[in-house]
Formats: sequence, C-alpha cells, structure tokens
Amino acid sequence: MASSSGTSSGCSQIPNSGSEEDLQNIMNQRKQKRKLSNRESARRSRMRKQQHLDDLMAQVNQLGKDNSQIITALNVTTQHCMAVEAENSVLRTQMLELSNRLQSLNEILHCINGNGHGIGNGDGLETSQYYVRPWNLMPVMASADMFQYC
Repeated sequence: MASSSGTSSGCSQIPNSGSEEDLQNIMNQRKQKRKLSNRESARRSRMRKQQHLDDLMAQVNQLGKDNSQIITALNVTTQHCMAVEAENSVLRTQMLELSNRLQSLNEILHCINGNGHGIGNGDGLETSQYYVRPWNLMPVMASADMFQYC
C-alpha cells in the first residue's frame, strides 16, 4: 500500500505540475492581454490628447481672427467717431457764430425801433405794410459799426 500511496502521490504531483504550468500560462496570457489593453488605452489617450490640442489650436487661431476683426471694426468706429466729433465741433462753432449774429441783429433792430425808426412808430406805416412795402423803411447800411452796441 505504501507503494500505491507513493504512486498515487507521484501521480498527483505530475498533474499538479501541469496545472501549475497551465496556471502560469494563463497568468502570462492575462498579463500579456493586460499589457496590450494598457498599450491600446494609452494610445487612445494620446490620440484624445492630440485631438484636444488640435482643437485648442484651432480655437486659438479662430479667436485671433475674431480679435483682428474686432480691432479693425473698433479702429473704423473710432475714426468715424472722431470725424463726427470734429463735425459736431464745427457745427457748435457755427451755431455760436450764428447765435451771436442773431443777437447782434436783434440788438440792431432794437436800436432802430428804440430810435423811432421802427415799425408802427407813428410814421403812418403799419406792420402789415412793412412786410408788403419794405422799401418804405429807412435803408440800413451794413458796416463794421453795425455790430457795435447802442
């Protein structure tokens, strides 16, 4: 029986060693499969990273173009604004000049009316006749003295 026990123990070691080799092979296959899977995952990760970088570069280029267009539009608008401000300044100066002329002319009319040479001052001319026959009024000559105050 001892021999059968030894034989059975020897027989059980042979299948065990085969099964250990099979287990090693399976573990090696799993390890290789895991390495391959990791390599593929790393490759996909690098590709995603490169795609993201390419997208960011495209976005930088587009934003640069947009920025250039905005700067150009801003420059055009600024020039237009400066032109409008210059025209506004000229118009304000003209308005002041015309206001001063109007005031001077009103003062001249006031002086004329105040001196008894105006409309409806008793010389027989009515206001309506003045507009119909303005030649009946005393002629006023334009001169530098005209803008002096009474």
